[in-house]
Amino acid sequence: MQPLRSDALRSRKRILDAARRHDQGALRHNELAKEAGVGVGTVYRHFPTTHSLIEALTQDTLERLLAACETGAARDDPWEGVMDLVDTGLVLLLEDRGLQEVLLSHHDDAPEVRSVKESIAASTQTVISRAHKAGVLRADITAERLQYLMCGLEHALRAAPLDDHGALRDVLVAGIRPSQGSA
Repeated sequence: MQPLRSDALRSRKRILDAARRHDQGALRHNELAKEAGVGVGTVYRHFPTTHSLIEALTQDTLERLLAACETGAARDDPWEGVMDLVDTGLVLLLEDRGLQEVLLSHHDDAPEVRSVKESIAASTQTVISRAHKAGVLRADITAERLQYLMCGLEHALRAAPLDDHGALRDVLVAGIRPSQGSA
């Protein structure tokens, strides 16, 4: 892929800036074009699908999630590594409504998104494997299952009063620990 010309970079930035002011569930190429001051063809050229636009909006958050996964994988204490994933992952899911869609998508439009997701998966697997080996994580909790649990908890946290967030998180954490009888 060729680097973008400076005018194309400016157009892309204006489109992304306009998109950030909208709910990600209501992104419309025509509206973004008008708001960004570009033609609708320019929007489609940069972002052929709404999903590709959401990927671009989520790129920075994906990088932050990768950093948290790598931090968790480098922890001396495997349980602290799991908690890095859970706590940072939940914060990022709540901050960036597009993160869940991008994480759970089996189709990535942008190669850089695919690459970051692969790195996230590898680091997460390291954290999970270390936690299993240490006996601090239920044996049936896989990286994919943890991701689904966290995405489900995101929905619960959005619906729940702020006072309930800690209790709901604690239920997830207790649920992924091995039971006393199996430890």
